[in-house]
Amino acid sequence: MFFSRYTLIALSLISFSSIADIKETLSSLPSGSRTAITVENLQSNKIEFQQKQDELLPPASTLKIATALAARLALGKEFSFETSLYKADKDIVLTFTGDPSLSRKQLSSLFDEGDIKTIQGDLWIDGTIFTGYERAVGWPWDILGVCYSAPSSALSIDENCVQASITTHDDGSTRVFVPIHQPISFSSYAKSVSKEEQKSTFCDLELTTQGNHYELNGCLVKRNNPLPLKFAVQDTQDFTQKTISKILAEHNITLNGEVRFGKPDSPLLTDNKLAIHHSKPLMELLDHMLKKSDNHYADNLTKMLGHLNYQQPGSFTNGTAAIKDILLKQANIDLSNAVLVDGSGLSRNNRMTANQMKSILQYLYKYDKELGLIDLLPTSGIDGTLKYRNSMRKEPIKGSMKSKSGSLFGSYNMAGFVGLENQAPQLFVQFVADYHPVAAKEGATPVERPIDTFEKSFYQELIELSKD
Repeated sequence: MFFSRYTLIALSLISFSSIADIKETLSSLPSGSRTAITVENLQSNKIEFQQKQDELLPPASTLKIATALAARLALGKEFSFETSLYKADKDIVLTFTGDPSLSRKQLSSLFDEGDIKTIQGDLWIDGTIFTGYERAVGWPWDILGVCYSAPSSALSIDENCVQASITTHDDGSTRVFVPIHQPISFSSYAKSVSKEEQKSTFCDLELTTQGNHYELNGCLVKRNNPLPLKFAVQDTQDFTQKTISKILAEHNITLNGEVRFGKPDSPLLTDNKLAIHHSKPLMELLDHMLKKSDNHYADNLTKMLGHLNYQQPGSFTNGTAAIKDILLKQANIDLSNAVLVDGSGLSRNNRMTANQMKSILQYLYKYDKELGLIDLLPTSGIDGTLKYRNSMRKEPIKGSMKSKSGSLFGSYNMAGFVGLENQAPQLFVQFVADYHPVAAKEGATPVERPIDTFEKSFYQELIELSKD
């Protein structure tokens, strides 16, 4: 086919216009921000735009896409976690395998199913399938008390997250309420103050912990209603032991021996299995993990991958090595120079390039029918972590994207697909690091955040590209 010189010039101008628009959009981000971007037309495999695509940046929670793919490839759709009760001579063994979805109610039902009246010997709590740190290297110390950084342990009950509430009083005191079934304790020395006093004294609400005792200090602005609180369990063994002791009392089960951790010397025989609980299958676990960006699910799956891939107790170290190994051997995705220290993206030590994330998304798209993972990603402005994202609440962006967000201090990331129903669907990776806008002056007219301005323009440009 013959093209005139003027036709070629016109075509190049159309392509340049798209690139120019994206570059102009990037200029809306604050000075000092680092941005890695890659955009690929999935119909033609043409790179529409890329910038710093091989620079290693924190992936934050977009890393969960890699964890999900590795789990899907290695574990299979029907994989589930097992929690089981066994009889070993006079002892009873309760075996945990890191089921991140296991609830206290489900654990209690195991003892119902086991039909246990008396434990003649000891009750063993076996969580030896995992080992090592329960918090990955690089998790910030100041967030260890909140539930999104709950410890990753084989001993997992209610996502190792406890609930409470705090009430303010007119005399300036505060009081914390804890549900009776939760084996934790609280002290509150926080002061109830006015908003003006809180601001003028720079007095924030602060949490300190000692084991599973939580202490609140500082200030809390006076409220008419209790403030709901959620805190991460700090000592998983103590929490598990006390929870199970309460369950035994509720079931009127007599324990003649002691609660002990580990494995008994007596062999566990299949014939001696008293009860077993299966989690939901993998695809439902991944759906929750991706839609809710659940760190606990991601990290316990990572440790399970390490356990199964290397036939040893799972850890953050062998779990992240397993993710790299599985993706290389089964998907030819090379993450050798990526820095992975957890599977959730919570660690500030994680590093990945936009091109590496692009390779993962390309594989998800190419084998979408077999894998079924794209459908599990949140839909812009519709569900999951993208339901209320400022840049996605209105059309045409609302409903046009399937993607995973990721946020850490100074990082605003997104990776996924735009216009999958259009003629030219687009794959994109957005890694924004060192994002630190200048704080608005007091009393200034509220303006849109730079990140929202950038994302709205960027995603609308991708939507237009997908229509070509």
